[in-house]
Amino acid sequence: MADRTVLEDADIGEKADRAVVRDALGVGVAVGLSGFAFGVTSAGSGLTLLQTCALSLLVFTGASQFALVGALAAGGGPLTAAAGAFFLGVRNAFYGLRLSQLLTLPRAVRPFAAQWVIDETAAVALAQPTRRAARLGFVVTGLSLYLLWNLTTLLGAMGAEAIGDTDAWGLDAAGPAVFLALLAPMLKTGTERAVAGLAVLLGLGLLPVLPAGVPVLLAALAAPAVLWADGRRHRGEQEDAR
Repeated sequence: MADRTVLEDADIGEKADRAVVRDALGVGVAVGLSGFAFGVTSAGSGLTLLQTCALSLLVFTGASQFALVGALAAGGGPLTAAAGAFFLGVRNAFYGLRLSQLLTLPRAVRPFAAQWVIDETAAVALAQPTRRAARLGFVVTGLSLYLLWNLTTLLGAMGAEAIGDTDAWGLDAAGPAVFLALLAPMLKTGTERAVAGLAVLLGLGLLPVLPAGVPVLLAALAAPAVLWADGRRHRGEQEDAR
């Protein structure tokens, strides 16, 4: 009887592991294919094949990479473009604080694992019910996404060089389109949608009057503005309730 129970528990554990691996691979493959769009966009903005691949290998945070090459393509300076990418990438530090408590990886492994702390790995890991499943989801998502993202970045950059002018093919819109596709599912609350809407208005409204790259930085002011307004509204409702 005891042996049967052990076997049943092992079978349940294997099924749970397979489910985690399946979901993690699904995320890794789906998002990893977007690296092709980044490769095309980066090459179209003037970066070389080596620079494009180095960004994916060393930076490896899609939204920040798209922001960087987008600002460069619009005529922004390297420092302004890098600043916008940096502020977008800061969110990964907060993911890291939460994941370090959840995964409790050995100290020797943490510097390497930090390279994989991004939206997708954090989402998969945090969705798991146990530490074992969280570690498995993090590793499978990170490994599959890192390999595929870098491979498709290379293919996209090589393809862009082969076809010549990306603007003539309309491929300059690939980066913004992928970025919006990744962002849209994350806007679940009214506050998040308000922040995104105000950021769009600020970015587009300031684009004609400010240097390239600066509107993206100022669009970040949407978050504190919306949160301040939301806080005032809640305080007003509480006072009215009294």
